[in-house]
Amino acid sequence: MQRIGHRAYTTFVSRSHQRGSLALFQPSTLAYNFCLPQKSRQLVTAARNSGDLPELPHMTVDDRSFAQNPGHVGDVSEHLERDGILKISLRFPDDKSQYLENLVVNLHKQCGHGLPITHSASRGWFWDVRPQEGSLQPVQDHRARSETMENFPWHTDCSYEDSPPRYFALHVLQPDRYGGGTLSVMKVDRVWEMLSPKSRDALSQPLYRIKIPLEFIKQPDQRHIVDNLLAVDRGRVSPSTIMRFREDIVSPLNADAEGALSELKSLLRQLEADSSCVLHLTPNHLPQNAIILMDNRRWLHSRNAVQDPARHLRRVRWDSIPFSKMSCN
Repeated sequence: MQRIGHRAYTTFVSRSHQRGSLALFQPSTLAYNFCLPQKSRQLVTAARNSGDLPELPHMTVDDRSFAQNPGHVGDVSEHLERDGILKISLRFPDDKSQYLENLVVNLHKQCGHGLPITHSASRGWFWDVRPQEGSLQPVQDHRARSETMENFPWHTDCSYEDSPPRYFALHVLQPDRYGGGTLSVMKVDRVWEMLSPKSRDALSQPLYRIKIPLEFIKQPDQRHIVDNLLAVDRGRVSPSTIMRFREDIVSPLNADAEGALSELKSLLRQLEADSSCVLHLTPNHLPQNAIILMDNRRWLHSRNAVQDPARHLRRVRWDSIPFSKMSCN
């Protein structure tokens, strides 16, 4: 087998020179300080006039077998641990998402990631995200918000789970041909920095009732959880702020919690228009056969309205850890 280092390419560009201290990625994460293994470091380049989005680490993969290669799997794991986000471009057809399935399984085998979680009581690891006609839905079936064409404001996936997945990936099978369905992402650390100390404290306490949407109920007798929305993951080399959040299913349990939640929602609306805090990944940035992998706790994401009823993504989530075990103290 040809060495993976000769065929897998990583590109990385920083806008820190444009944005100073507010850059999403600090200058220490420029390409040549990326701390990649030697076989990959020599191939790290700064993309010039490529049309790709600055600050988004990017790998190009030429063969499905790369997902079996320990070097490649290790590189993906390092990107996720360090940056919490990675784009992979596949240069081969993969309508069944076999590369992504094998990659996630080998992240478990080789790097200690937890296995994928099931979507619901009736669906397995992989979930096709595409608009569905309401009139065709069975009465007993409930559509997830992502299965509609509506916008989906800032959230983390599975915020209603006792153990939300640390990571998720989206494989683009059919991008929105009319420019809709833009995926926007924002680092939780940026939100933390701008919250008041009082709100940080309240959001870090189990003062929030989080409703489980009907389409995601796995245990019939469990319809909600009570937990905190913010925590600090101290299991990393560098502690990082993490969040669980989805505005439409969260209810505060006292006045302090209500004030903190109000400040958080206001701050998210404010930051949404700030290009120094948000990356907007349009269909041009995530074309067919692109995969985006994200740390579901360190990055918030949102989606604007879908314009194309044929838009089709495939999602998988993995590495679940109890959120309540984290502490902000």
